[in-house]
Amino acid sequence: PDSTVAVCTLSSIDLLRKIANSDTLGQISVVGRLFSENNGIDSIIRHVNSHKKIRTIIVCGREVPGHRAGHSLFQLHKNGISRDRRIVGSSSPEPFLTVTESEITYFQSKITLVDRIGVTDIDQIKRLI
Repeated sequence: PDSTVAVCTLSSIDLLRKIANSDTLGQISVVGRLFSENNGIDSIIRHVNSHKKIRTIIVCGREVPGHRAGHSLFQLHKNGISRDRRIVGSSSPEPFLTVTESEITYFQSKITLVDRIGVTDIDQIKRLI
């Protein structure tokens, strides 16, 4: 699709399936999940850097208990990483990334995050899209 919107359902696989099987799928670039505060966030950063049409990510669904990957994604967007590659401000247990500084800068400057963490109602997500 020629959309600028992506949807991240965090750990809510049921929500991911509902979106993937709905009429909304044609209105978004990609829908995916995010379980981890490290490899998962690295994957999102790489994806938006290689798919330049994406401008907005709706972050919804339930967090993985203990990992809080959604929280870490927002902290990365706001604060970046430290010299030891740790997401500044993250309360996740292992928020260390492998992506480059330029990939992070692109994410911070070109991507808008929409915070709907905890929202699992597909109708609310559809209205945002």
